[in-house]
Amino acid sequence: MLFGKKSGIKNHNRERYDRIRRLMWIKCESCGRLVYYKDYKSNHYICPRCGRAFIMTPKQRFDLLFDNNEWTRIKLPIVSDDPLHFVDRKAYKDRLIEARAETGYNDAITTADGIIGGIPTTICILNGDFLLGSMGRAAGDGIVASMEHAIETKQPFIMVTCSGGARMQENILSLMQMARTTVAVNKLHANGIPYIVLLTDPTFGGVTASFAMLGDIHIAEKGARIGFAGRRVIEQNIREKLPSNFQTAEYLYEHGMVDMVVPRTELKGKIEKILKVLTKQPHTPHTITVTTPASDGKKVRGMGENEAYDKVLLARNENRPHFLDYINGIVEEWTYLAGDRLFGEDPAMCGGIGFWRDIPAVIIGQEKGRTIETRQFHRFGMPNPEGYRKAQRLMRLAEKFKLPIISLFDTAGAFAGSAAEERGQSQAIAETIATGLSVNTPYVAVNVGEGGSGGAIAIGTGDRVLMLENTIYSVISPESCASILWKDNKYKAVAAEAMKLTARDMSNLNVIDQIVDEPSGGAHTDWQTTMELLSTAVVNQIHDLQKAKKGDFSNRRAEKFLAMTRDVDFCMPEHDAEEN
Repeated sequence: MLFGKKSGIKNHNRERYDRIRRLMWIKCESCGRLVYYKDYKSNHYICPRCGRAFIMTPKQRFDLLFDNNEWTRIKLPIVSDDPLHFVDRKAYKDRLIEARAETGYNDAITTADGIIGGIPTTICILNGDFLLGSMGRAAGDGIVASMEHAIETKQPFIMVTCSGGARMQENILSLMQMARTTVAVNKLHANGIPYIVLLTDPTFGGVTASFAMLGDIHIAEKGARIGFAGRRVIEQNIREKLPSNFQTAEYLYEHGMVDMVVPRTELKGKIEKILKVLTKQPHTPHTITVTTPASDGKKVRGMGENEAYDKVLLARNENRPHFLDYINGIVEEWTYLAGDRLFGEDPAMCGGIGFWRDIPAVIIGQEKGRTIETRQFHRFGMPNPEGYRKAQRLMRLAEKFKLPIISLFDTAGAFAGSAAEERGQSQAIAETIATGLSVNTPYVAVNVGEGGSGGAIAIGTGDRVLMLENTIYSVISPESCASILWKDNKYKAVAAEAMKLTARDMSNLNVIDQIVDEPSGGAHTDWQTTMELLSTAVVNQIHDLQKAKKGDFSNRRAEKFLAMTRDVDFCMPEHDAEEN
């Protein structure tokens, strides 16, 4: 009897005990271990053992992203429940009642206004705890209303996604939300509203295939799984085992679909930097402070044949600053943006947003790398088609936000390879030239090293084109020219002189607008002076362009290039007939 009484007491208190235990401990879905709730909360709802990021409630997200945990919830439209009277193992109405009771929210969408880094912003959240964040009529109406609110208030709009896709219980009515939300996104873009998408775990189906992949900037939270069809469905269809990293945030970054993968703890700071540039916040630049890397001091082989070929060797000097060196030395609040949204991320073509001194700008350029490893990683500054398509995307981003474009080109040419041809290298270069000529925003292009063929002019069609003093610009390398026309590579210096490829030659031919001085020994001898001279020259050109009448940039740029090369007096240097 005593045993039964004790047992009865335990059973009576079991429900209360389980409830308290659930409040104190959380079981990680990834590693299976129990995590103490206070540790879990203080770690931004990330498992401290394995790093798995748990789904956050809308309140937790708002507190994470808004300044001082202060925000105001926006009232969203209410729609009728269960328009199709859907029943599976349970009536859809009953599922909605349970979800509302468990989460405290009416449906999967919650929106709030607040401040991020001093900038008023609207955040809309798909709640993964409400029927897996699925998108039905209520969610669609909520997203549309939230975007319209951002347009009315002229505030940046951040969409936080966590969803299994369209809601099956509403069938075609949920499918139509893909089109409806896309209409709202188009309105955001047409009104120049910054649209940032934060993709969290999981984001799938109709959500990914509509508004979630149409942002100006895509941020994937580290650890997120993102895709259209689920992994299991794909494996069943193709009868193959997929890679372990398939549909991870990192996988999407490698394949050009997201701009960055960011740990949850760094999200707020990253978004603040992006918003400062896109909303053109006032910025006071710091003093440029860079150190010139030590060189071996050896004389460069081949110097002294003639001035033209000396410039070729100076332009290729291994110690010369490259794109990322200029970014690190000149640009502040820099955010690297990755991917062409079609195939991949190309590290040979770098780009992003930041403040060039006091000017918020989009900055693109080829990066050659400096060590053996970085040169191979950046493919010696020779982009693939996806690199040029990324440049196009960033040019259009600049046009939307009326940000100046600054390009720093330095490449021997576009990458020549079978895969590049298969993916449309010529088409990509042609479209990049066309985009650069048509975007209606100030555009300053600077040759900071080698200007090699179509690979260079793809990002060289600026309103103003500048060249550093010891740089070159040519349709082909002098070595290749000598091999083809002189039938001997030893005439490379003669070819360089004949090709008229120096900055002074370009100025005389009216191909460029300004030569930027370099230190007496060349840019590679004094990075500090080089960056000061370059940064000032670019700032002056942009300020001059911004004084011009708005709306005429693309037309004036077109006329400039149409007039180029007309009435040129071309004179070949003398050489022996035997050298032909």
